[in-house]
Amino acid sequence: MAEKAKNDAEEFVMDLAEHVKKQRWWNKVFGNNSGPAAEKYSVATQLAIGGVTGWCAGYLFQKVGKLAASAVGGGFFLLQIANHTGYIKVDWKRVERDVNKAKKQLKLNAEKPPKEVRTKVDEVQTFVKKNIVLTGGFAGGFLLGLAS
Repeated sequence: MAEKAKNDAEEFVMDLAEHVKKQRWWNKVFGNNSGPAAEKYSVATQLAIGGVTGWCAGYLFQKVGKLAASAVGGGFFLLQIANHTGYIKVDWKRVERDVNKAKKQLKLNAEKPPKEVRTKVDEVQTFVKKNIVLTGGFAGGFLLGLAS
């Protein structure tokens, strides 16, 4: 009888150890309520969360984009006025030469992206694949936010 209880206890400990090995690391640290959204929420909830956050991001992107475009455009406008009225003198040939030099450097660096960039791209692809409904809701909301 004592041997049977001892064997049952050893078997339980072995099963528990195997169970812990099969769990994801975030479940070990945070419990069963953590993990990808697809495991925790219904499809409707994921679409709603993705849509609302996407709309907010799109709306902010639209407002900040307009502000940035206005600032850059206004800066060029003031530069042209200052150049035309004689307050400043711009050496446009030098500007063109520097821009072409920068283009060549960008082409050289763009051919092979750094390892960090590839790693981040892989992480984003994995996240999108695991949370496709949430991501779809975010994309739709983002486009609606840009349009509003």
